[in-house]
Amino acid sequence: MTNIEESSQKKGRPTPKRKEAQASNKISSLAPASSKAEKQRAKDAARNARIAQRAAYLRGDENALPARDRGPEKKFVRNYVDSRRSIGEYFLPVIGFVLVLSLIPVGAFAVAGIVIMYSVLLYSIIDGLFLSRKIKTEVSKRFPDKSTKGLGLYGWLRSTQMRRMRAPKPQVKTGDKV
Repeated sequence: MTNIEESSQKKGRPTPKRKEAQASNKISSLAPASSKAEKQRAKDAARNARIAQRAAYLRGDENALPARDRGPEKKFVRNYVDSRRSIGEYFLPVIGFVLVLSLIPVGAFAVAGIVIMYSVLLYSIIDGLFLSRKIKTEVSKRFPDKSTKGLGLYGWLRSTQMRRMRAPKPQVKTGDKV
């Protein structure tokens, strides 16, 4: 049949109403018809899998870690940072303290708060630079064939997080030898 013959023939059925056409489009022929109980079981299984994955990530299981946290050198950096105290991890509480100081209607308290905040920030940056250098030298000693690219910043950023908020959770205690 040619196109001319096709267009002149009738289709043999009435054109569906818009509502009917849209309703037929909403039903997916690929999705199996399932009951509410099956959907709920699938939802619960997916949620339990996510919870288990998150718990494994927080424990530091190598298979559950994202690519940015994998590898023996990253694990060493995490342990190295977690074994020491850093001024950067106290920056957020210091900001809260400065906020309280700024609420006092005396100008000296506001100035003192700003001085405290910027001095802690400056000290944190200097500490981060020295920490980054220490991390790179230690990694190059322990893993001579591995690149140290990005490890200093990785350790510095981890050191600025409050210890409780770090993910994966710290594996060593403060003061332990790494």
